[in-house]
This record gives sequence, C-alpha cells and structure tokens, in this order.
Amino acid sequence: MSKRLCMTVTAILLTVLLVLTGCNQNPQDKQNAEQPEQVSLQLSLEEYPVMDGSTANLPMMAEILSEVCAIPLEEAEELTTCSKTSRAWENITNGSADILLVYEAAEKTKALLEESGVELEITPVGRDALVFINNENNPVKDLSQQQLTDIYTGKITNWQDVGGEDQNIVAYQRKDTSGSQSLFMKLLMQDAQPMEAPQELKPAEMDMLIDELASYNNEGNALGYSVFYYASYMYQQPGLQMIAVDGVQPADETIADGSYPLLNEYYVVIRADEPENSPARQLRDWIVGEEGKAAMTKAGYIPLV
Repeated sequence: MSKRLCMTVTAILLTVLLVLTGCNQNPQDKQNAEQPEQVSLQLSLEEYPVMDGSTANLPMMAEILSEVCAIPLEEAEELTTCSKTSRAWENITNGSADILLVYEAAEKTKALLEESGVELEITPVGRDALVFINNENNPVKDLSQQQLTDIYTGKITNWQDVGGEDQNIVAYQRKDTSGSQSLFMKLLMQDAQPMEAPQELKPAEMDMLIDELASYNNEGNALGYSVFYYASYMYQQPGLQMIAVDGVQPADETIADGSYPLLNEYYVVIRADEPENSPARQLRDWIVGEEGKAAMTKAGYIPLV
C-alpha cells in the first residue's frame, strides 16, 4: 500500500472515530463544557465598597463580606454595621454608601429619594414577610388580613371579637420611616389609614417592639409586627408567638413557596453612575448571581430564584 493511501485511510478512520464519539457524547456534558466556569469575586478589605442597609439584613451582609474578602465570619460580623432602612437609602444618594442590602423605603423616604435626583439601580434579590406577633398565652393563633386591618383601624378593639379572651387589644406600631412600618402600610393597610398609636406604643427599634410585646403587663393582650427573618433568627424572645395569617403560618417554607400572604422583596442597590468595573458594581453582579444566592441561603435567607 502506498504511503499516500495509508495517510488517506488513517484520516478516514479518525473522522469516523470523531463522529462516533460525538454521537455518544451526552448533550448535557457538551453544554456544560461550552459554559465557562463562574469566576469568584475576590476583593480586599480596602477595595470592598461601603455597604449599608436594613437591620434584618446584617447577617447576610456579614456572610457576603466573609466570602468575598475571604475572612472568617466572626471578623466579618465585627466589621458589619448598618444605618437602618431610611438612613441607608439616604446614604446611597449622598455618597456615604456605595451599595445597599435593604428593605423597601417608606413613602416619605421615597419622596426624598425623588427630590435628590440621584438615579439608582434597584434589583430585588430575596423575599421576606411581614409577621404579626402576640403573647404565647393568647389563644388567638390565626387572624385574617381583614381582622388585622380592622384591629389597626380601631374597628376591633377586644380580643374577644376575634376568638380570644375579654381583653383590650394593645396594638403596637413602628415609626413612619422604619422598614417594617413601610411593609405594614404596603402589604396590610394599603388604602386604609391606621389609627394613631400613642407614642409609647411606637417603639423606635425592632428589638424594642419585641421586648415591649414580651413584657407588656405580663399579659397576652399586646399585638405587634416585624419582619420574619429578624423575629425568627436575629432577636427571639421567649413568651412570644408568630400568628398565622389567613390560615397560613409564616415559615421558611411558606415564604419560599409564596403561600404566606404578606410577602415582600428586599433589594441590592447601587447608584446608576457606578463605573463598569467599580467594586460596587462587581459586588452587585456577584450578589445577584448563583454564588451570591448561595451565600444568602447559607446565612438563612430566601433568595429569589
């Protein structure tokens, strides 16, 4: 056989082998091979953008700092602070913060943001819930949205009217600029106007509200609200219970599957004029990606899928 003929036969055999190999290849393996691996974001502490946000997002902020800067979580927790919801929104517009992990702004804060003229990129990243809390000795374990609205507008004033004991309902609220008050107005009250609560029933901080609910006269007639993550994982107090709304108990599962009715998203926020490769924009992109979602889940949060 001539040398040229041998080369031709060899080429044909190689071609057939490649075709057969391609036919037997798993399409999913081929697709995975074509997809580049996701590159992890690594920033030094000096490069890390100034992050601000809501109190309930502090553990998430610490977990993200720990992973992106490759430092122990305990160190990240010590370095993580926040100005709380309303101030955080103000700080992103005045340049005091570069990126936020934050709950929805109150209407008054939204008006200030509009007046600032600063354009923001606001991306929903996770889901939380507005939850209502009373004393565990209170026999009322479930209220409808209508009953809650009637309580906070003053139409229902006694627990007896919703299946409880003959006690006046002491309904706590939060200050107007707080994140939980914003959710309360948006998700429950909507177009209804809540009754004006006495100042002593409007604690400035979420932990103060929970403390007040736990200690009020050592009785079961107080009612208040918070966000699920904070009340469940950040500041638990013995003697309290989260009540079901419309028959659905707030829990990780009912928030994730959307069956609990009072749900809202929280956001990662940067200024629209952030340069393409700025640390803030890089971090925002990482947070909304798969690695960011994994970090949120690791910290106990419920990311949007």
